[in-house]
Amino acid sequence: MKDIISKVGIIYFFMVLSAILVIGRIVHLQFFAKLPVSSEEISFRIEEIEAVRGSILASDGRSLASSVPYYQVRMDCKFPEDTVFNNNIDSLSYYLSNFFGDKSPSGYKSELVAARKKGNRYKAVGNRLVDYAELTEIRNFPMFRLKGNKGGFISEQKSKRNNPYGRLAYRTIGFTNTNGVSVGIEGSFDYYLKGIPGKQTVQRLLGGEWMPVNVEEAVLPQDGFDVRTTLDIDIQEAAENALRNQLSLSDVFEGATAIVMEVETGAIRAITNMKKMANGEFDESFNYAIGQATEPGSTFKLATLVALIEDGFVTLDTPVDAGNGKWQYSTKVFTDVTKGGYGLIDVRKAFEKSSNVAFAKLAVEYYSNNEKKYVDRLHNMKIGEKFGLDIMGEGRSIIHSPGDVSWSKLTLPMMAMGYASLLTPLHTLAFYNAIANRGKMMKPFFVERLEKHGVAEKEFKPQEMSGSICSESTIKAVHEALRGVVEHGTAKSINDPRYKISGKTGTAQIAFDGRYIDSQGYRKHQASFAGFFPSDNPKYTAVVVLYTNKTRANFYGGSWAAPVFKQIADRIYANNPQWSAPVQGKGKVTLTTPHIMSGRAKETSKLMASLPSADKYGKASGEWISFSKDSLERVVAEEYHIDRDSVPGVLNMGLRDALYILENQGYKVKFTGKGRVVAQTPAPGAWAEKNSIINIQLSDNYETK
Repeated sequence: MKDIISKVGIIYFFMVLSAILVIGRIVHLQFFAKLPVSSEEISFRIEEIEAVRGSILASDGRSLASSVPYYQVRMDCKFPEDTVFNNNIDSLSYYLSNFFGDKSPSGYKSELVAARKKGNRYKAVGNRLVDYAELTEIRNFPMFRLKGNKGGFISEQKSKRNNPYGRLAYRTIGFTNTNGVSVGIEGSFDYYLKGIPGKQTVQRLLGGEWMPVNVEEAVLPQDGFDVRTTLDIDIQEAAENALRNQLSLSDVFEGATAIVMEVETGAIRAITNMKKMANGEFDESFNYAIGQATEPGSTFKLATLVALIEDGFVTLDTPVDAGNGKWQYSTKVFTDVTKGGYGLIDVRKAFEKSSNVAFAKLAVEYYSNNEKKYVDRLHNMKIGEKFGLDIMGEGRSIIHSPGDVSWSKLTLPMMAMGYASLLTPLHTLAFYNAIANRGKMMKPFFVERLEKHGVAEKEFKPQEMSGSICSESTIKAVHEALRGVVEHGTAKSINDPRYKISGKTGTAQIAFDGRYIDSQGYRKHQASFAGFFPSDNPKYTAVVVLYTNKTRANFYGGSWAAPVFKQIADRIYANNPQWSAPVQGKGKVTLTTPHIMSGRAKETSKLMASLPSADKYGKASGEWISFSKDSLERVVAEEYHIDRDSVPGVLNMGLRDALYILENQGYKVKFTGKGRVVAQTPAPGAWAEKNSIINIQLSDNYETK
C-alpha cells in the first residue's frame, strides 16, 4: 500500500512541476520574450525612392547645376538559361573588362560564374556608374543584348549633381553633402530642390542585396522645383575672367570678389569669389562677397559726402584745406598719399583725389559737436543694414555709435575716411546702387522664381528697402562727384569715350594680429572700386575688392581693382550696342543682304531693328524666330516652333540658343567649331532617347552669337 502511495506522490509531483514549467513558459513568452519575426518580415522592407533634385538655372534658363541620371549596371545571374550563359560568358567578360578596365576577362568570368552558383539575381557589375550613352553601349554587349531580358541585364538609375559650367559661381550655387553641410542656393533652397521621396517594397536576396519588387505598387516620388536664379552667365564669365586675369599679375593676393547688380531691381547678375588654395591656385571656396566684413576704405567717403551735403554743411565747391598732406588730430596723424598734400582745394577735388586729410577735417569740423548726427545719417541711408538674403552666409556689418565701448575721439574722423566700421562688399554695392538708382535702395536678391517644367510656381519680386536715402539735389551732386573721379581723379585710367563710368576707388589696410603693420614693416591691403554705368542712365552697379597677404608693397584701388571693373563693364557694353554714340565716317558703303542667325526673338529683333531698311525683312511673333532667304535672296523672318516630341532643329542658330533648346529638351550636346549651327546629328525631327547625345557642327566663318 505504501509503495502505491509513494508512486502516486512521485507522479503527482512531476505533474505539478510540469504545470509550473508550462505556466512559466507562457508568462515568459507573453511578457518578456521577443518572438521571432516572420520570414516575410525578414525578406521584405519599405525603402524610399529618391526624388529627382531640381535644377539651378541661370536667368536665361541655362543649367548651372542639375541632377544628371547615371546608372548602376547589374545582372540577374540566375535568369539566363545554361546554354545562353555558357555560350556568352567568355565574350561578355571580355567586353566588360575592356569597358571598365578594373578586372581581367578571367576575373569577370570567375565573379559572374560564382554569382550564378549562389543564385545572385542583382549582381553589381563594373567599378563605377555609367551615363546613358555608356549604358546604351553596355546594353549591346553579348548576352545583355538578348531580347526579353533573357541575358539578365538590369540597370538601376541613380543621379549625380553636375555643374555644366564647372566652378563658375560655385560658392553661390553651393552644395549639400551627406555630412549635413550645405551652402549657397543648394543649401538655402534645399527644401524646394529635393522634392518628396516615394516609397517602394524591396526584397532581400541571397548575398544580402535588396531588389525592388511589385514596382507597379510603388508610391512615385515628386520631383523637386527648379530654381531660376538672377545670374547672367555672360556677365558671370566676364567677372570671373577679369578677376582671374588681375590675380595672375601678382603672387601677393590671397582672395578677391566681384559683384554686378542690376540697378533698377537689385538682381545680382554676377558674383565671383576667388580664394588662394594651398596649391597656389584660386578657387570658389569662400564667399567674400556676402561673408567678409572689413573696413571698406575710401569707397566709404561717398557716404560721408552724402551726409555733409544732405545736412547742408557743404557743396562740391566748398573749400577745404588739405594742407601739406599731414594733419595731427588727437593722438593720430592723418596722411594723404600725394607727398606735399593738395593745399586749399574744394570738396569736389578732395573727393576726386580721395584726400584722407580733407575728409577727416570735414567730419571733425561739422560733426564733432554732434557725432550722433553723423551716425544717424548713415543709418538713415541703410548702410550696413542686414539684408536677410535668400542665401545663407550673410556677414555682419558694423557701424559704431557714440557711447559704444569702442568709440573714441578718433572714431569720427576715422569713419569719415573709411575705417572704424565694417562692411561686406555686398553692403558697399547696395549703397552705391541706391545712389545710381536715384536714392532708392533695393534689396539684393539671387533667385527670381521656383518653377516646374518651365512654368513659374512661385516668384520673388524686387524689394525696395527704403524710400529715397537722400534728396534729389544731393543725388545729383554726388553723381557729378563720382563721374569726376573717373574723369579727373584716382580712376581716370578707366575713363572711356565710348560710354561713361562713375565710381570711387578704395584703398585700406587690413588689421591682422591686432595691428595694421607688424614689426618688420609688413601690411595687408584691400584694393577696391565701386561704381555704376552708363553714368547718365545707370543699368549696372558693380564692386571689385582684392585682398593681399602680408607685403611691404602698396596696392591701390585705382591701379588694381578699377581695371577689373573696366573689363567687366567693357564686356557688358559690347553686348549692349545701344549705349554707343553714333560713329561719323566718310566713304562709300556697299550694302549686301546680311546673314542673320535664327534664335530668340528678343535678341534677333534688336539686331534686325538696327539694320537699314529693317522693315523689308518681315516680322514674326513668338519666342523664337528663324530666318531664310527667298528666291530673290531676301531675308524672310518666320516664327520657329520647338518640336517637343522629336529632336528640335537648331540649324542656323548660334551656339547659346542651340544649347538652350536642346538641353531643355533633355539632350546632351557635343559641338565642334564656332559660329552658327550648320549641321546636326540626329537630324531635326528624328526620334532620340532623352539624355542621348546630339552632335552639332558650327561654322568657323561666323562669330558665335
